[in-house]
Amino acid sequence: MNSLNLTGRLTADPEMRATHSTTAVTQFRLAIQRRRSREGDDRGAVYVDVVTFGGLAESVGEYLTKGRRVAVSGRLERDEWETGAGERRSRHKVVADEVEFLGGRPDGES
Repeated sequence: MNSLNLTGRLTADPEMRATHSTTAVTQFRLAIQRRRSREGDDRGAVYVDVVTFGGLAESVGEYLTKGRRVAVSGRLERDEWETGAGERRSRHKVVADEVEFLGGRPDGES
């Protein structure tokens, strides 16, 4: 089973674009805070790329901004490509089925 549930904050405003079939696509990066060490030290965050499609992508692009806390449910996928210099590259990303907006808006509006 390929299923992920993540909670974190957006590191930047989502980037929205349309594919060749006019389906909305929105991408954003999520910062997920690691647990503190036994000594109480901050261990930083893990950064995860997330992509959404269709109506979900439109909502994410319209309502989410940098710093907003969200819960994401989806699946893990791997992209592979070759650079112009002929180097092979790959990365993992989450394809979101659901994005739940958590907390209030950062600017205090409802």
